[in-house]
Amino acid sequence: MALALRVLGDPGEAQDVVQEAWLRWRREDRSGVINAPAFLATTTTRLAINVAQSARKRRETVAGPWLPEPVDRQADPAVTVERHDALDGAVRLMLQKMTAPERAAYLLRKAFDYPYQRIAEILGVSGDSARQLVRRAHEGLGSGRRRVVDEAEHRRLVRIVLAAARTGNLAELEAVLRP
Repeated sequence: MALALRVLGDPGEAQDVVQEAWLRWRREDRSGVINAPAFLATTTTRLAINVAQSARKRRETVAGPWLPEPVDRQADPAVTVERHDALDGAVRLMLQKMTAPERAAYLLRKAFDYPYQRIAEILGVSGDSARQLVRRAHEGLGSGRRRVVDEAEHRRLVRIVLAAARTGNLAELEAVLRP
């Protein structure tokens, strides 16, 4: 983990690399491996370098401002409108580019800082699957795929996310995001 983290600087991506190295170790005919720690270190380092140099990583761009901070009721009304517009655009982008499970995992992780295990419990998947959903959702933001957005679903999700950010009560958001 330390090797992958040193190369990538992102704990999520580092965990993905460590998982891939472990899978390769499990598939490998270990009778020819002389030094297991060296094999794992080399495999992890090479995988991390590949991820760091991948075309996806080099072309990755920020899709725009993400979810706003909780609304300050004392703030300037123009700031409130600006934050709402940013949230509106972010939710629309998620609806266009992510599947429902990816969107749920990404929103809970990135906007509300849920741990992967809690996301897994909400979505009924394993912790590793939750981590992969977040990774695929992040990759989907940079993809060319676009789905048609149902305006009623868009307005509903914006309202629920905004209410969760304002009040800190995430029960309704969790209920909407469950499969």
